[in-house]
Amino acid sequence: MTGKTMLYKKENGWKQLNQEQRQDVINFCEPYKAFLDKAKTEREFVLESLKLAKEHGFVDAMSKDVLNPGDKVWFNLRDKNLVLAIIGSENISEGADFVVSHVDSPRLDLKQNPLYEDSEYALLKTHYYGGVKKYQWASRPLALHGVVCLKNGTKANVTIGEDDSDPVFMIPDLLPHLDAKVQRERKAGEVLKGSEMHVLVGSIPCDIKDDEIKDLVKYHALQKLNEKYDMTEQDFVSAEFELVPAAKARDIGLDRGLIGCYGHDDRICAWTSLRAILDMDHTPERTAICFLVDKEEVGSTGSTGLQSRFIEHFMQELAARIPSSKDDRHAVRRCFWNSRALSSDVNAGLNPLFKQVHDAQNASKLGYGLVLTKYTGARGKGGSSDADAEFVSELRTLFDANDITWQTGMLGEVDEGGGGTVAMFLAHYGIRTIDAGAALLSMHSPMEVASKFDIHEIYRAYRVFFA
Repeated sequence: MTGKTMLYKKENGWKQLNQEQRQDVINFCEPYKAFLDKAKTEREFVLESLKLAKEHGFVDAMSKDVLNPGDKVWFNLRDKNLVLAIIGSENISEGADFVVSHVDSPRLDLKQNPLYEDSEYALLKTHYYGGVKKYQWASRPLALHGVVCLKNGTKANVTIGEDDSDPVFMIPDLLPHLDAKVQRERKAGEVLKGSEMHVLVGSIPCDIKDDEIKDLVKYHALQKLNEKYDMTEQDFVSAEFELVPAAKARDIGLDRGLIGCYGHDDRICAWTSLRAILDMDHTPERTAICFLVDKEEVGSTGSTGLQSRFIEHFMQELAARIPSSKDDRHAVRRCFWNSRALSSDVNAGLNPLFKQVHDAQNASKLGYGLVLTKYTGARGKGGSSDADAEFVSELRTLFDANDITWQTGMLGEVDEGGGGTVAMFLAHYGIRTIDAGAALLSMHSPMEVASKFDIHEIYRAYRVFFA
């Protein structure tokens, strides 16, 4: 047997493109930047996505008694999960193709009783959500997003800090002239403690003359909220308020090859998978499902996390409406066992300043295309689903046949740490699953960094996978 041995090597995707193609990639990413500026919370992402789905002919699955090949339907769970499905020509018991992304990102949530006054400032107490470096959130402009459900049953959407005319909010850090004894010797995780992440929201006392009102600055802040949203202090308890960076998505670098913004993790995968299914112009053989989920950053728990049984619910509803499977009580079980899934989540790109935490030979890089992460987990592959070799081979063949630029990656050097995704919860059903997404720099920070080439390439990969 003769022949040259094939060596595995990664290639910079930009090198493959001429100037016109490079400009096409850059142009492709402009709608992504605009979408992220509008959708900074899981609720906003789901509702904006649903709006686009309706424009592309998707209808409420529960409004259909019968589903036929080519039908496009959606399920919306509490504005925090969105399922888009295109019914395939094959019997659903033969399996479906899932691309599953999470739409929540690390942030600061308000506590249930957050507002107080101290030193004639009105402040809000927060509780950080997901894995954050707390010090990164101080001394930067923050915007308030969320919903408040009033006692009378009405619901108000709140966004303050995104319009150029809006005020913003911030956590006041300590000046270097006075931090020697209080802050300077703290470890990185305690430079700013969670109990110190209080946000400035007011400084002017109200002019009301009432001896029973002692905190005039706090009361003035409440007056402003009441004027605009009709809410009282008691309404904080039935609100979901999130503080997120007020900055917009921006190009990074003289060549504009990178995008810096809040929420790449994991909305870079959610947006590309959304676009991929919206742009499908034919009936797939296998039912194609784009599943946008919540709560991944805190372990996929709760009724809108992937550890809930919502996936069973909407798959049962689909099967019950497809003539070939409606009388098969085992259709969904068989479907899961025969299905494939891309747990479309991000990977840690090789950081040029901290290369020592990576295994360079097994690290993903920005600009090198889709990252296939065979396993995640931490120390001994804890919390990993570990894709089987056969499925990896199948995807290699698929992507190579369609000229998709892809690479492999893992979350850092052994014993450095690690992380998890939703892959294990999909694999729980017997679905063949692998993580497939983009490499990032500064993951979980208020400004994460991604390559425009990778955004375009993972969109192409998801389209091929669905097709």
